[in-house]
Amino acid sequence: MAKQIDAKTKRIERLLIEEYRSVHPDARIKVYRYNPGAIRIRVVDRSFEGKTISEREAEIWRILEKLPDPLQMEISVCLLITPDEQETSLMNLEFEEPLPSGF
Repeated sequence: MAKQIDAKTKRIERLLIEEYRSVHPDARIKVYRYNPGAIRIRVVDRSFEGKTISEREAEIWRILEKLPDPLQMEISVCLLITPDEQETSLMNLEFEEPLPSGF
């Protein structure tokens, strides 16, 4: 399945780069459209080490909340992991090699 990039995914990625990566320059951010109603986001950042999922989400969603509500509602996955977790995360594997929509 081809990962799709469109104006909405670019807008999300640009916002995260401007607001998150400006403070966390080593963070790697990837955003793509999984299907017409679902956008997936992944942020890989060593600064997530030692933080709970809730703490990580609070950091990122403070930024994403600046997006219009309809666009926020299209975000289906917000994967926030460290580089080490990237190697063992099943969700990261699905992010890299997504199953076709509908499965």
